[in-house]
Amino acid sequence: MEFTAAQIASFINGKIIGDETATISGVSPIESGEKGHLSFVAQERFADHIETSACSVLIVSEKLLTKDSYPTTVIAVEDAYLSFQVLMNLYNEMKGRKSGIEEGAVFHETAKVGENVYVGAFTCVSEKVKIGDDSQIYPQVFIGKNVKIGKNCVIYSGVRIYDYCVIGDHCIVHSNTVIGSDGFGFQPTKDGYQKIPQLGNVVLEDDVEIGANCTIDRGTIGSTVIGKGTKIDNLIQIAHNVKIGRNNVIAAQAGIAGSTVIGDWNQIGGQVGIVGHITIGNQVKIQAQSGVNSSAKDNEILYGSPAINASEYRRNYVHFRNFSQIVKRIIDLENNSKDKTNG
Repeated sequence: MEFTAAQIASFINGKIIGDETATISGVSPIESGEKGHLSFVAQERFADHIETSACSVLIVSEKLLTKDSYPTTVIAVEDAYLSFQVLMNLYNEMKGRKSGIEEGAVFHETAKVGENVYVGAFTCVSEKVKIGDDSQIYPQVFIGKNVKIGKNCVIYSGVRIYDYCVIGDHCIVHSNTVIGSDGFGFQPTKDGYQKIPQLGNVVLEDDVEIGANCTIDRGTIGSTVIGKGTKIDNLIQIAHNVKIGRNNVIAAQAGIAGSTVIGDWNQIGGQVGIVGHITIGNQVKIQAQSGVNSSAKDNEILYGSPAINASEYRRNYVHFRNFSQIVKRIIDLENNSKDKTNG
C-alpha cells in the first residue's frame, strides 16, 4: 500500500514541511532509511538524521525542529513516537483479517464459535469450547475442553491451551506458549515424590499479551491469574496459583514461583527470579537478573541477588569491586599494628 505525506499527516494531525505529495510504501529505522520509506525522530540524540536520512517522509517531534525546510518531507507532531505508534496500529488494522474455518481443522460438535472467526488448518477445538467474535486462531493450535476464548483474540500457531482455561477479550498469545500445564506440585514420600493433582485453571483477563514459548501453570486448586492489560515477554515461566495484577510488564526469561501475588503497574526485568508465597506491591521496579526472596512494598526499586534496594545495591557494589584491595589494606593495617606493638 502507498500513502502520501498528506494522507499520513491527516491520520496523526500533523503539519507538513515540504512536499505533501511525497509517497511512501514502507517503513525503515531512522539509522538505515530508504527512499520511499517512512521513519520518525522523537529524541534529541537522533536529530541529526533529520538532515541526512534517505527516507522520503519523516515524522518529527516539534521540539526538535529548528528550520523552515529540510532535505526530506517532514511531518511535525507533538510526540513523534506516539504518532508513529498510531500509524502502525492503523496499518495493522488495514492489512485485513482472515475468516472462516480452514480445511483440516477439527471441531467437537459441542464447540461454539462466534462471528467472523478464523480457525487455521490442523487446529483442534475440543468439546464445549467457546470462541468469541472476531478472534483469530492460527494453524496447529490445541484448545482443550471447556476453554473459553473471548472476542478479538489472536492465538498464534502452536499454542496449547489446556482444559478449562479462560482467555479474556483482546488477548494475544504467541507461538508455542502453553497455558494451563500442570503446576510443579509433588509430595515427598519414602518411595519418592508423589504427584499432587493440579485441578485448577489459568485465567487471562482482557488485553493481556503473552510472548512466545512461555508456560503458565494451572492452579493446584483455583486459578492462576494474569490481570487486565499485563504484557509478558518471551520465555517466561509462571507457576501455579500465581496472581498477577493489572498493567504489569515482565521481560524475557523471568520466572515466578508458586502462589506469589504481584500487584499493579510493576516492571520486572529480564531473568528476574521471584520465590513463591511472597507479595510484590504496586509500581515496583525489579532490575534485570535480580533474585527476589522476600516481599516488596509499593514503589520499591530492587536490584541484586538476593534483591535489595537498588541504590543501596549500587553503593555496596562499588566496594565489592574493590574488595580484594580493601582486604589487603586491612591486612596491612593489622600487620603494621602488630609491628608497632612488638616494637
